[in-house]
Amino acid sequence: MSEPVLKRINIRISGLGGQGAVTAAHLLAMAANKMGKFSISNPFFGAEKRMAPAESYVRVGPEKIFDRGELVFPDVIMVFHPQVITMQKSYTAPFYSGIKEGGLIIINTNVDLLTKEDHEYLEGLNVSVFECDATHLALEIGGTELSTNMAMIGACAGITKVVDLPALDKALQDRFGKKYIASGGTATLDEAIKKKYAKKEQLLEANNNTMKKSYEIAAVWAETASYAAALYEPA
Repeated sequence: MSEPVLKRINIRISGLGGQGAVTAAHLLAMAANKMGKFSISNPFFGAEKRMAPAESYVRVGPEKIFDRGELVFPDVIMVFHPQVITMQKSYTAPFYSGIKEGGLIIINTNVDLLTKEDHEYLEGLNVSVFECDATHLALEIGGTELSTNMAMIGACAGITKVVDLPALDKALQDRFGKKYIASGGTATLDEAIKKKYAKKEQLLEANNNTMKKSYEIAAVWAETASYAAALYEPA
């Protein structure tokens, strides 16, 4: 039996400034490239300040991708902060607007943040919702809340298999090594993360461990869900 082929997947990331939503999108895109896939990532935000709404978008597929800009109809939505839902700190209202039928929503939370109406609407579209306590994993394994985006990346990869752990490791090596030079607010965030660790190796190990643990948890959850199958088509 032939291996399944990944379809084009569109991911929208909604968070707050300082959480690394832009970095997360870039890492996913870089990891996809490492696997020979085509990808594009781009950010969307207003003022570059902490706790201000921020979005980023990732497109990954088996063929070249030419469209970019705001992602209106995502297959996957990642919510990095509860306030995106509870206080509507999002450029997209409601936060799940445009989600495709059979889609996936990953929320950084340890409690149910959705209303009865939210659940009914998403269930009507057969959308799966995975609650990932990413901040807890970041603090417990990464040693800093700044690793929250790593936990969210791991959860996304664990469920969708859009990229694998070896590819994410290579992307991390490039991003936080000497090959990549960030700019603006993203550079400031990168430097803040680096200062949390005495050595670069500790940074990479902590981020990798956070991603791996989240990947494993999400992969187990995905075994009981039907979402992953919707991303693939027979070879």
